[in-house]
Amino acid sequence: MAHTAKILLLGSGELGREFVISAKRLGAYVIACDSYAQAPAMQLADAAEVFSMLDGEALRAVIHKHCPDYIVPEVEAIRTEVLAEVEAEGFTVVPSARATQMTMNRDAIRDVAALELGLNTSRYRYAESLAEVLAGAEHTGLPCVIKPVMSSSGKGQSTVREAGELEAAWTYAVDNMRGDRRRVIVEQFVDFDYEITLLTVRHRGGVTFCPPIGHRQERGDYQESWQPTPMSAAAIAAAQDMARKVVDDLGGYGLFGVEFFVAKGENNTEEVIFSELSPRPHDTGMVTLVSQNLSEFDLHARAILGLPIPPELRARPAASAVILADRASDTVGYSGLAEAMANGSEIRIFAKPVTRPYRRMGVALATADDTDTARKLAAEAAGKVQIHYGE
Repeated sequence: MAHTAKILLLGSGELGREFVISAKRLGAYVIACDSYAQAPAMQLADAAEVFSMLDGEALRAVIHKHCPDYIVPEVEAIRTEVLAEVEAEGFTVVPSARATQMTMNRDAIRDVAALELGLNTSRYRYAESLAEVLAGAEHTGLPCVIKPVMSSSGKGQSTVREAGELEAAWTYAVDNMRGDRRRVIVEQFVDFDYEITLLTVRHRGGVTFCPPIGHRQERGDYQESWQPTPMSAAAIAAAQDMARKVVDDLGGYGLFGVEFFVAKGENNTEEVIFSELSPRPHDTGMVTLVSQNLSEFDLHARAILGLPIPPELRARPAASAVILADRASDTVGYSGLAEAMANGSEIRIFAKPVTRPYRRMGVALATADDTDTARKLAAEAAGKVQIHYGE
């Protein structure tokens, strides 16, 4: 008798929601987990579990309760040592327990990239006290970027331009880090021309790359993305080479979001600098919902389930723009969807039950003949969606 693949999804935000859709289209049974009820992915999954994934005993109990074929993390803040233990018992962690451990902590993945694989990275130091932050800034020079080794979506990240700002940046990083590690990375500020996400799929047939995605951030969090973004053939080849090395080192199957800075030098050459990596679909990759025939979520599901991935992936010009809340509220509603979609754009509302300042509540997606036009359409559409808050 045929077996239905059972997936335990750890984290149920907007990326998990789209992954559930892709996995269920392929016949999977999904149990969605998060720290609060009615998280976006839970609303579409077959079953749900509510607990903190930083509670190792609760995490282990849920895994043994459901005995999934695949454990798929969607968030960084997880007791990754439990994932290593259950992998040793025979469970499959996506893409691998080592990958989740390395990438949950910016220090671990940076050391793999820079020290073990020799990838091109910015100068950096780690710090666990204000004194070490000051020493780190001496090494990197100012301006520098300070961010927790464990966080997501830019939380706790700031750019420091003067020495007098270092203490506030250290405090901000500690106050906004995830987990319980009071450690930051002090990183050279790279005067880059643009930054990209290279979605990289490691699957049973090899490694496949999506066309590069350009993106713009504010407060360390993505605001808009577009695909494809123009890069020289040499720069694309350099990014692909580095991405292949790091995903092969981490192992397992799935989609990785690999981030790079690109700085233009003399004679229009482009230097590609490794920044970060997520072993899962990436927020900037939401543009693939309209740019590619197979979205990043489809590709992740296929790779996990051992299904074929095309050797070449193409993208039509497209863009995404986020829809942000501006205050905290326990009730939320939306209007302006018709006006937002009148220019041909698509809207995805994430159905998060509560809001807080700068929380992503949805995304506008647009295609066009070129990415500049697509960006304009997506931003215009996002601006027309009105969020209504309860009193």
